[in-house]
Amino acid sequence: MVGESASDVVRRAEEDGLRLVRFLWCGNDGTIRTKASGIHGLEGRIEAGIGLTVGMSAMNSLDGLQPVEGLGPVGEVRLVPDPATFVVLPYAPRTGAMLASQQTLDGRAWEVCSRSFLARMAQRLADERGGVLEVAFENEFSLAREEADGLRPLDRSLCFSTIGLTAAQAFADDLVAALDEQGIRVEQYYAEQGPGQQEVSVGHLPALQAADRQVLVREAIRGVAASHGLVASLAPKPWPSDAGNGNHVHFSLWDPASGRNRFHDPSGPGALSAEALAVVAGVLEHLPGLCGLTAPSFNSYRRIQPRAWAGAFRCWGIDNREAPLRAPSGFRGREEASANLELKASDASANPYLAVGGLIAAALDGLERRLRPPRPVQVDPADLPEARGPPPLPRTQDEALDALEADGVLMAALGEPLARSYLAVRRSEWAAYSAGDAGFEQRGHFSKY
Repeated sequence: MVGESASDVVRRAEEDGLRLVRFLWCGNDGTIRTKASGIHGLEGRIEAGIGLTVGMSAMNSLDGLQPVEGLGPVGEVRLVPDPATFVVLPYAPRTGAMLASQQTLDGRAWEVCSRSFLARMAQRLADERGGVLEVAFENEFSLAREEADGLRPLDRSLCFSTIGLTAAQAFADDLVAALDEQGIRVEQYYAEQGPGQQEVSVGHLPALQAADRQVLVREAIRGVAASHGLVASLAPKPWPSDAGNGNHVHFSLWDPASGRNRFHDPSGPGALSAEALAVVAGVLEHLPGLCGLTAPSFNSYRRIQPRAWAGAFRCWGIDNREAPLRAPSGFRGREEASANLELKASDASANPYLAVGGLIAAALDGLERRLRPPRPVQVDPADLPEARGPPPLPRTQDEALDALEADGVLMAALGEPLARSYLAVRRSEWAAYSAGDAGFEQRGHFSKY
């Protein structure tokens, strides 16, 4: 990413022959939306923003405006981009993009803006604990072709199969190149278990930059797929009977002064420090409500099922891929650098700013209260007797939203205006999809995430 000022962006845009620059944001419904500026007048729009109706924060993923007080047809905010996030989009001819926050007309951060929420939570972590949360996302997604009888997966190969990777090789090559041109380092890429399913992992960054990059990665996956005549879906369960798509969140706490990873302690369980264990406990304490932010769609709960490696029970484990919170083993010679936690109960129907901001709130609660986690579960929790096993996570979107609304820590972190608008949007989706059939659910999720 380049560009530190409005004039820097304009100069770069002109040098690259751009005609449009997208101002990107992610809605309460988890969809990525944009307004684009032409090159003429771009500098002024970067500085003053583009007008946006407040009603967009009450819009669900079916483009239904919800009756939220103060978020109707009257009132505007400004969509103000961050010049430091400027990139040229390799898959969109003569087009660039920046990530945008929403500001009030007098230039203050709008209390309903999700990007501002994450910035606020990252600052709170720095102020209260002197730390920086580093975050990396693993995106699973499905590639399909639009045929006369509907969407058909690109292939039906085995997990990690070379056949599946070869089937998508031209797409994969262009995707990695497109991400590289945007300054996004690909760490791993492979064919996954589901039909047409692929996975791409990128490196870690501080929380806000990581969430910004997640938006760009989602956009690149879909944009590059379209250039190949494919449809890419990051929906949690794109086909009802096949493997789902997760968006695993890896995170660790770093000391910016010393450059040390505060999650690492070779003498601790799973080589985790006391701080890391307090974060584990905080995340587990709030995990049901956190699911309302990290796995927030109707379709999410088709994926979060027992024995699906998605984490359906409230527990943590060391290298246990059936636990929603996993402590991965470190890499030899890079033990400190690779120490992290992985949240598996997460998917790309989430707004990444809300998901990571909620994660920070849960982590802070664990640190502030010096919580201690239960013993790690080192078997498939579905194999444990109900009386001795961990409780299940929410089984539906409705249950997750109820848990979020009942979680005082998460609701206080979000703030009343953002929490109110978010719950209204997501609850309206629950009502719509509960009344529809499986085909309506698939159509409503497949090409929106």
